[in-house]
Amino acid sequence: MNYVGIHTQQVRNNFKSLLLLILFPCIILAIVYAFLAIMNMQETYDGYGGTSLAFDAMATNEAFLYTVPWVVGIVGIWFMISYFSNASMVRSATGAKPLERRENPRIYNIVENLTMTCGMPMPKINIIDDPQLNAFASGIDEKSYTITVTTGICNRLNDDELAGVIGHELTHIRNRDTRLLIISIIFVGIMSTALSLAVRMLWNTFIYGGGNRRTSRDGKNGGSVIAVILIAIVLAAIGYFFTLLTRFAISRKREYMADAGGAELCGNPLALASALRKISSDPGLGQVDREDVAQLFIVKPIAFKSEFTNMMSKLFSTHPPIEERIAYLEQF
Repeated sequence: MNYVGIHTQQVRNNFKSLLLLILFPCIILAIVYAFLAIMNMQETYDGYGGTSLAFDAMATNEAFLYTVPWVVGIVGIWFMISYFSNASMVRSATGAKPLERRENPRIYNIVENLTMTCGMPMPKINIIDDPQLNAFASGIDEKSYTITVTTGICNRLNDDELAGVIGHELTHIRNRDTRLLIISIIFVGIMSTALSLAVRMLWNTFIYGGGNRRTSRDGKNGGSVIAVILIAIVLAAIGYFFTLLTRFAISRKREYMADAGGAELCGNPLALASALRKISSDPGLGQVDREDVAQLFIVKPIAFKSEFTNMMSKLFSTHPPIEERIAYLEQF
């Protein structure tokens, strides 16, 4: 892999963050427009007794212009709240708690020494009470940058291995990978919620509205309501799929670069390789069922119960295979 400097990686990640900020609203608006276009399809007659559906562009455009401010406003507020409350979001999903120096001076001193080595501000340190092994970095700025470790990784790795892991996470912060990942997590979460709401609406319609045959002003019965919700589910699923594709904007090379940065900071590539081997044999945080948050971890836990979901996870994964990462470190 070609060498890429810290500044170059920062510029690339800033560009990818901007790209995601532009791309996601476009996906949302495209889905809204498609939904309105389907809802405004008009039945036309061909003069021979036959009928067909035709796209009513004028009605669709009028409805779209009316809807856009509401969609942009709701999504924008949702994004801003999630963006600036990312620290509490991650803590809630993982059960992490702040770690003070007096509680574990060993971890605190390793982080402090490494930040002094690379000349970066000291991040916050969180710990998760989990006997398994994992660690991750999170945050969008110096006020929220955080290194999180499990109790298992503290107890089962030696100092050199811990230094390699923490150096890896500090490199993510230096490269601004964490901000890019937080943006991705928020976007995927919004689309996932929209899809879940559409499915719940359909379920409630079947359970509570199945016997309702009252007609609306347009003469549409309950079956039309179900059809509308089904269309919304399909479009939301398509939007969720394209949002997942944005993860490909987050190159897997960022993990290789963080490994290289961690090896450089700790001065011992083989120690980091040893740490990754130990973590991969017993990765913690398996109870975290949020795939979007799991992409923060240094090694993703095996939290999927079926072959299909495991295959899809690998397809959209932002992490390269752990064996390749270990082999890369052992080449130093």
